[in-house]
Amino acid sequence: MNDKDLRVGFAFCGSFCTMSKALAALEQTAARFGPVTPIVSEMVASTDTRFGAAHDFMREMERICARRVVSTVAGAEPIGPKGLLDVLAICPCTGNTLAKLAHGVTDTAVTMAAKAHLRNGRPLVLALATNDGLSGSAPNLGMMLNRRHVFFVPFGQDDCREKPASLVADFSLVPGAIRAAVKGEQLQPLLLGAG
Repeated sequence: MNDKDLRVGFAFCGSFCTMSKALAALEQTAARFGPVTPIVSEMVASTDTRFGAAHDFMREMERICARRVVSTVAGAEPIGPKGLLDVLAICPCTGNTLAKLAHGVTDTAVTMAAKAHLRNGRPLVLALATNDGLSGSAPNLGMMLNRRHVFFVPFGQDDCREKPASLVADFSLVPGAIRAAVKGEQLQPLLLGAG
């Protein structure tokens, strides 16, 4: 399938410190692929932080995608039955969302979008951003690494001295990871710094 024909979902979770990088990844994704549907967790839709106001993030997503943001469970549910997406990326994917995906919890627009999308056997791409990726979230990471139709944006430790358990994806690799996932492949190397 041609890149411009791919229907991409791009979902944001509450790793607010990575939001500007995630918006840059959204911009790259929208420039490369066909229609991109922005999706946000309720936390992203309603929380102003020192990294920016929720309304401003949502407005920027809508500008980039030229589409309304999906921000409710009810709004995300039709993604599956209507087969609305060819691929869904969650960027950033927090440890909280990773745990929900690993254990089948669908209580946000993003987890509902993922559940609805996966029911069609289509690829889900996760761009991690979690301070406990090598501790509390490690079992969930292991579960998702072994899950069918789930792929990862290559990731590594972002600050091994100050935050030794923290993992963050290289958000600049999101478009490449999406393209690989559509072909049923994991973009390699998965672990940054590996050769």
